[in-house]
Amino acid sequence: MLILNIEAFILAITILTLTPGLDTAMVIRNTSRGGLTDGVVTSFGICSGLYVHALFSAIGISAVLAQSAELFQAVKLVGAGYLIWLGINSLLAMKNSHSSLGVNNVTASKVDSLRSLREGFLSNVLNPKTAVFYLAFLPQFIDPQGSALIQSLFMATIHFVIAMLWQCGLSSVLSRAKSLLTNERFLKWMEGTTGAVLVFLGIKLLLEKSVVEP
Repeated sequence: MLILNIEAFILAITILTLTPGLDTAMVIRNTSRGGLTDGVVTSFGICSGLYVHALFSAIGISAVLAQSAELFQAVKLVGAGYLIWLGINSLLAMKNSHSSLGVNNVTASKVDSLRSLREGFLSNVLNPKTAVFYLAFLPQFIDPQGSALIQSLFMATIHFVIAMLWQCGLSSVLSRAKSLLTNERFLKWMEGTTGAVLVFLGIKLLLEKSVVEP
């Protein structure tokens, strides 16, 4: 197995990918602006940015492992706590009645694909939330006995495939997705589901570490 708890990783990353956020808003906006091709190219740019976050995460993990195994375990404990914190925030966000997507109705027009690729890539790479999430999330599934870089890039590839499938699917059914993603009840349901999953995974990871460590 290339990474630890791969089933938990796939479950968590899928739930998070399906949750409406900045990436979803970018794909919907650009699809509305330039059609299916614009949306697909934007999604490819967004997903390509995941490898940048995975690379920096791997560098940080490798540096920690070079110091001590105890420090690595401490980083993982902090990361598990961060997952729980994200989950609690998502549950609290269910009370928020405003959509954060900000999707506007615009007429589709021909747009330079390079522009869409650049917009998608930069929106992901420059998103501090994604950077922090990768730094906290990926160490939970890294096997200290293996290469942190290879495992991080492998997880980024899984995320890439899942995100591309979801975002391109949204792009192809834009008119239906727009009404769904601006529905307050649906957004609250997604926030609650995501929050519950994150809290569960965070607690599960904390309990696993308490059993392993003396």
